[in-house]
Amino acid sequence: MRAAVLGSPVAHSLSPVLHTAAYTAMGLTDWSYGMHECGEEDLASFLAGLGGEWAGLSLTMPLKRRALDLADTVTDLARQVGGANTLVRGDGGWEATNTDVTGIAAALAEAGVNAPRDAVVLGAGATAASALAALRRLGLTSPVTLLARDPDRTGEVAAAARRLGHPLRIAPLSELDEYLDVDLVVSSLPSGAADRHADRFAASRADLFDVVYSPWPTRAATAVAARGGRVVGGFPMLLHQAVEQVRLMTGTEDVPVEAMRGAGEAELARRAVPA
Repeated sequence: MRAAVLGSPVAHSLSPVLHTAAYTAMGLTDWSYGMHECGEEDLASFLAGLGGEWAGLSLTMPLKRRALDLADTVTDLARQVGGANTLVRGDGGWEATNTDVTGIAAALAEAGVNAPRDAVVLGAGATAASALAALRRLGLTSPVTLLARDPDRTGEVAAAARRLGHPLRIAPLSELDEYLDVDLVVSSLPSGAADRHADRFAASRADLFDVVYSPWPTRAATAVAARGGRVVGGFPMLLHQAVEQVRLMTGTEDVPVEAMRGAGEAELARRAVPA
């Protein structure tokens, strides 16, 4: 059987390392996992060219919303958050689903952040919408504050919040100081963007989930950890969303999480060494 990760750019993806480690540990010698550069305009033709040996696809940007239009069926969760990072081949064709939500929730729970009473989310992309769904899954019921550099560009996350039935407040990122009296800060900002706020995070009581996984730890993560706060990075999220993908694609519940974790950590360490 075959599976792969698609996206553009995709060369940085850890998915081949994680999935291949799972196949090896599970003894799935007839399974392989590849990587393909694929833009939005290419996804339909790529899917049309796949044979019956294909079990599933992992999707990175910019394909997560396009997948909703092309899939034969879409799970309620993927529809609610407005994006799918996974396509699984079933009897009825391709099903689009979202394992990012599971990845975020599992990463937070693993670090002991099980039931935050309140939270603020930085950024307004697809990961922010998945984070909102994950926080709701963990039991958060209070309104979430979404802080974005441009509040006028938060429409997709706001729409996801309405579909999820979760109250959302929107404010400019420049007003961050007013919203840091919370249990948890979720930063879905690009690499380095949250570091400029490290001193503010350190002065707050909030734990931090920073979706960046390389380089790690970020300055923001180091600052929060130094004052005793709990910190969750992007790698545990990637790990646990991949675990769920392997479970869905192979139909096997017993997925070797630690083998995947070890392979991913080793690859990140390898990448961190200067060439």
